[in-house]
Amino acid sequence: MAHELLRDRAAYEAARAASIEDPEGFWADQAGGFTWQRRWDRVLEWDFEGPSVKWFIGGRLNITENCLDRHLEQHAQRIAMIWEPNDPHAPGQRITYRELHERVCAMANVLKRNGIGKGDRVAIYMPMIPELLVSVLACARIGAVHSVVFCGFSAQSLADRVNDAQAVAVLCSDGMYRGAKEMPVKAVVDEALEQCPSVRRVIVTQRVGWNVQMRDGRDVWAHEELSHVNVFCPAEPMDSEDPLFILYTSGSTGKPKGVVHTCGGYMVYTHYTFRNVFQAGEKDVFWCTADVGWVTGHSYMVYGPTLAGATQVMFEGVPTYPDAGRFWQVIDKHGVTIFYTAPTAIRSLMAAGLDHVLPYSLHSLRVLGSVGEPINEEAWHWYRTHIGKGRSPIVDTWWQTETGGILISSLAGVTDEKPGHAAWPLPGIQPVLLTAEGQEITANEVEGMLCIKFPWPSMLRTTWGDHERCRQTYFSAYKGHYFTGDGAKRDADGRYRIIGRVDDVLNVSGHRFGTAEIESAINTAKGVVESAVVGYPHDIKGQGIYAYVVTERPVTDPEDMRGAIIEAVVAGIGRIAKPDKIQFVSGLPKTRSGKIMRRILRKVAENELGSLGDTSTLLDPAVVEEIKGGRV
Repeated sequence: MAHELLRDRAAYEAARAASIEDPEGFWADQAGGFTWQRRWDRVLEWDFEGPSVKWFIGGRLNITENCLDRHLEQHAQRIAMIWEPNDPHAPGQRITYRELHERVCAMANVLKRNGIGKGDRVAIYMPMIPELLVSVLACARIGAVHSVVFCGFSAQSLADRVNDAQAVAVLCSDGMYRGAKEMPVKAVVDEALEQCPSVRRVIVTQRVGWNVQMRDGRDVWAHEELSHVNVFCPAEPMDSEDPLFILYTSGSTGKPKGVVHTCGGYMVYTHYTFRNVFQAGEKDVFWCTADVGWVTGHSYMVYGPTLAGATQVMFEGVPTYPDAGRFWQVIDKHGVTIFYTAPTAIRSLMAAGLDHVLPYSLHSLRVLGSVGEPINEEAWHWYRTHIGKGRSPIVDTWWQTETGGILISSLAGVTDEKPGHAAWPLPGIQPVLLTAEGQEITANEVEGMLCIKFPWPSMLRTTWGDHERCRQTYFSAYKGHYFTGDGAKRDADGRYRIIGRVDDVLNVSGHRFGTAEIESAINTAKGVVESAVVGYPHDIKGQGIYAYVVTERPVTDPEDMRGAIIEAVVAGIGRIAKPDKIQFVSGLPKTRSGKIMRRILRKVAENELGSLGDTSTLLDPAVVEEIKGGRV
C-alpha cells in the first residue's frame, strides 16, 4: 500500500521480494499516494547502455504541490521547520506549512518578476538560513532548475558551476555567520561573476546587514522584491522526467560533474526512503545536520521531510560553537527525535570529550543516523552509547549524489544493524558485487566492486550538457550495470560493508573530491611544477589529503611554500579541500610511459613502507627512497 511504513522484518522482506518480482507494480503503488496533475502512462523504460532511464512516463506533477499544498487541508498549522541560528542567544524561527507555502509562493513570484522561468538554471549560494530552503522550493514551483553550490566553495568553484549550468541568475545573501566569524557571500559572488556572462540577475537576501556592492541592472534585494508580489503562485506543470536540479560532484578528472535529477522518480524515492529508513512519523522532529549544498541536504532536508509533512530542524551554525555541546543543546531544546549527521562530526565531538555531552539529557532521541562515509566501529559505539543512551538504533546509510536517495541501510528498529555495515539493500535496490573482470560474485563473505543491476526511481539521468561523460563514468565499466565507484564486502548473512572508493576520488569528511581537481589547484601556486594527491587515514575526517609537490627549485622556506599552496587550493576550490600534509619531493614515481604510480604514494602516506610492491618498472626507482625518507 502507498505510504505505509515497513514496521517489521517480515514487512521489509515482503517489500523486497515484491520490488524485485514486480518493480513497476511496486513503485506504481508508492507513487499513487501523491498529487499528480496527470497520471503516468507507463511506469518504467530503461537501458543502461545509453544510458536512458525514465520513470512514470507521461506523468505530470509539481513536486512543491506534494511538499506543501497537499498538507494544507489537514496540517496547515503543523511546524514545517524550526530554524536554529548560529548564535544560541539569537531568536530562531518556527515556520508552519501554511507560512512556508506562502513564503515559497512569494519567492517564486519574485523569480518570475525577474524574468526567470521554466527550464532556466538558477544557482543558489547561501548559508543555512530559511531563505535557502524557500529559494530551492521556489525554483521548483516555477519549473526553474536549481543548482545549489555549497557556501564554503571559492569564487572559482562557483564560477565553474555557474558556467557549466549556464545559470541565468544567482540567489545569495550579503554575508554569513559561521561560529564566531562573519564571512562574505555577495563579495564571493561578485568575484565569480566576473567570468560568468550568462547571469542576468543576482537576488540578495539580507543576513548580516552589510552594505554590499549592488550592480545596477543586475543586482536586487530580495526583501524589496518581495514587497511587490503576492503569496499565491500556481505550481508549474512539469513532466515526470523534466530536470528538477543539477548538483555538482567531483570525479576522478578535474572538472566537477553536474548530476541531473528529475521531478517524478526523485520525489517518490526520497519520500519512501525518508519514511522507512528513519521510521519517521507525524510526531517526530527530524534534524539532518548536512548543508543544503550537498545531496544529503537536498534529499533529507528540503524534499524528504516536506514530502512527508514532517517537522524538521534547520541549523545555521557549527557543532563546536560556542562549544562542543551545541548539537546536544539543540536536540534538548527542540525535542529532536531523529538525528542524522556525519561520522566526521561524531569523531570530532567524541574527541572533545564527554564533559560536553553529560549536561544534556538527550531523552527525546529515538533514532540516530550516519551519512557521508562509512562510520568506524569506535565512533559507532560512542554514538550509540553516549548519544543514543543504548536505546536508539543507528542507521548507517550508504548512497551518493548520483543515487538521489539512500540505497543500502538498516531500517531503524526494523532490520538488525551491525557496526561498520550499511547493511541491507532497500526495497527496489538490486546491488551486486562484481570481480574486476565483471563477473558477478553470488556467494557471501566476499569482496568486490559494488554495482546496481536494475534502475531505481531517484537515480541520475545524465550529467548536465555531457551525456557521454555520464555513460563513461557510471555505465561503461561493467556492461548492464550502474558502477558506484565503491568497493564493498558482503558478510555471511548478506549485509553490505562499504570499503571505499576504487578510483581517484577522496572522501574527506563525507565530501568527495577528485584528486585531479585538487592537483590542478595546487599546480596554480607559484613555483609548483607538478603534484600528486592521495588519501590517508585521518582520525577525524576519515580520509585526509596528502599532497606530494614538485617545485621549480629546492624549497628554502617550507612553511611559506605550504602557505602558498594552501592559499591556491582555498582560492581554487575552498577551505574544505586544503591538504592536511604537504611533502616536497624532487620527483614523482612514474612508469616509463609517464604514469604516476599512486599505489606507492598511497602506501607512503599510510606509513606502510614495507609493502610498496614492485618498483622495478619505474623510470627512476631512487625517487621512492627519497619519498620514503621525507614522509611527513
